[in-house]
Amino acid sequence: MLTPASRLWGVFACAILAAFLLGCEEIEEPKPWIRVERPQMLFTDTTLLDSYDKGVLNWRLKTAYLERWADKEIVTVRPVFVDIYDSIGERVAFLRADSGSLDMTFTYVYAYGHVYALTPKGASVRADSLLWNKKDNLVRTASYVRVVSEDGDVLQGVGFESDAQFDNWKILSNVTGIFQDAAKRMKDEDKRQAEAERLNNPPSSSSQAAPASKPTSSPSKKLLPRALPLNTKAGKP
Repeated sequence: MLTPASRLWGVFACAILAAFLLGCEEIEEPKPWIRVERPQMLFTDTTLLDSYDKGVLNWRLKTAYLERWADKEIVTVRPVFVDIYDSIGERVAFLRADSGSLDMTFTYVYAYGHVYALTPKGASVRADSLLWNKKDNLVRTASYVRVVSEDGDVLQGVGFESDAQFDNWKILSNVTGIFQDAAKRMKDEDKRQAEAERLNNPPSSSSQAAPASKPTSSPSKKLLPRALPLNTKAGKP
């Protein structure tokens, strides 16, 4: 049976042990506050951006994510879906890409990552990136590009330039292609050109040759020997 002195000694020993353990425990210092940079503008839902030229809708960009940082005038979007309109407001072309960037005044739109565009005539354009510049209203890229025409022809090369509606375009260099039914189409084109030439330059009546008249037949005549004149001298009377 423990005496009161023993109990007191036990309590004292436990207190010493607890103080020792607390002295050995590391004291955690409070971590400094870290400022997390966040964009000034952030939209994570469907967002539409419209560009107008003299009151007419020029293009409409649709995206699911948009951000803009305070120290930059650049807006980053992903993905990119752009409807392109003509001068009377009719939708004529379409473009999509994985990501894109533009400035707040809409002076340019840069689309990159699996870029795909559909032209008014039905041709499709694929490239790594495309850049639209408002100053000259042209679409350009220096990267590899592949175009499938409305006839199924495949053209590819390096560099691309087009108007904003993708109505008139060209590949700049290293152009190669695969043409569908090339021989037949060349023959058809030759026929069309020949027909157009015939209609534009009809033969004149003066240039037509008159039909040759048949020689009239006459009964054969027996040729008689011609009498030769005699070289006679006049006689004296």
